[in-house]
Amino acid sequence: MTDLVHEIEDLEESAGSEYERRRVPEKALRGPAAFWGMYAGEHTAGTEFMIGPLFVAWGADAASLIFGLLIGNLLAVLTWRYLTTVIACSERLTLYYKLERIAGPWLVKLYNLANGLLFCFLAGAMITVSATAVGQFFPPGTVTMPTFADTMPTGPAWIISCVAIGAVMTLVAMLGYGVVAKVGHYAAPWMFLVFVACGLVTLGRLGSYDLWELLTPAAEPADGKKISFLGVVCFSWFCNAAMHLGMSDLSVLRFARKPAAGWAPAAGMFLGHYVAWICAALLLIYWVRVHGVDPAQGKDPGTMVNDAVGWAGLLCVVIAGWTTANPTMYRAGLAFQGMIPAMPRKAATLLAGAVCIAAGIFPAFAMNLLSFVGLYGTVLAPVGAIIIVDHFLADTVGILRDPAAQTGGGFNWIVLVSWLVPVAVALWLYQERGVFASYLPLPAAVACGLLYIVLSKVAGGKPQPAGAP
Repeated sequence: MTDLVHEIEDLEESAGSEYERRRVPEKALRGPAAFWGMYAGEHTAGTEFMIGPLFVAWGADAASLIFGLLIGNLLAVLTWRYLTTVIACSERLTLYYKLERIAGPWLVKLYNLANGLLFCFLAGAMITVSATAVGQFFPPGTVTMPTFADTMPTGPAWIISCVAIGAVMTLVAMLGYGVVAKVGHYAAPWMFLVFVACGLVTLGRLGSYDLWELLTPAAEPADGKKISFLGVVCFSWFCNAAMHLGMSDLSVLRFARKPAAGWAPAAGMFLGHYVAWICAALLLIYWVRVHGVDPAQGKDPGTMVNDAVGWAGLLCVVIAGWTTANPTMYRAGLAFQGMIPAMPRKAATLLAGAVCIAAGIFPAFAMNLLSFVGLYGTVLAPVGAIIIVDHFLADTVGILRDPAAQTGGGFNWIVLVSWLVPVAVALWLYQERGVFASYLPLPAAVACGLLYIVLSKVAGGKPQPAGAP
């Protein structure tokens, strides 16, 4: 095993189990190489096989996919570099401990519940994607594959496939993050090459290398769903909003020796997202043009990848889903453990795995990823805005930094109101006004930060401890 892989594994093992309630010491800091490998592995995922085709189903045009994704992924990298990593290298605390110092331990439990459940739903979508590949190994007709329109299980064989895949993922996640990381980092370069191979094979079959023409939709989506240039920019910027704007990655980036490590997410954004999404989009374009598939119904990833590159592609779909679902399950388990500290980590991971499997059985999460990840960011990004205000603006506007830690409060109602009010308004806009979910994380976060400042000033710069419920 190379020194780089050892460094990555040590980093991720430490992120989950060391220095949970104190600053990371100098001896534990890591160089940038570990972070580049980590982000490349985590963001070349099975869900990329879903997101690319969903862009096609939603009528994304060539300019959106070529330039919109470029801009959106760049904005995501800049957010990581100039917000998340700057705070991480200055504070060197986990998200959970930093939030506890601001909001108090009881409010952190509520955050852990929301975070854990959303992690489970995301991992469930990855189980769904992997199941479409496993189904290809059975005789035709044995497993009914879901379409973009399906929200319920497609039959007993589908349920059994999801349960089996989810059970294996859960068992591996219970072994710890080091085991999960090892496979992911070895598999990432090969998985990226499979994505590229899918794209090149598809271009050859279509008889054209004119990406602009191929990515131009033949007609407007019949179901009325249409994603604009701005929609693609915002989706690619905020599909990981919980990690960068929401500050979840404080827990890993606190080990970075210098803020320059914040450029490392570029490996995941421009390889795992930009290139992989376009290659995956070409797969559905081929099936629409050659096989007459309705883009609104789509085609499952397993069938498309199997047709393009065979068994290597199917293995890639399974492993790509597996390598990202496993750390997601692991993080969900840590969130649940944060709610109930007496619960052993393995028991918490088992609980998370059960929720993930239940979510994976229902194709609704995977088939609605363009909306789900936006809602995910909308719920969690505002919490990061409170941390941003605390770090960069508290002294300037005259409010306490780490107010719960300074006053001993167990429950900071100002944080709760500042978080829930913008989220409630954003979810109403999504549900009742049909606003695209990826438009919501940024305004919700900005509103949360402003509300936190105003309420803190009204309270005299000090929180009003409500004590433990």
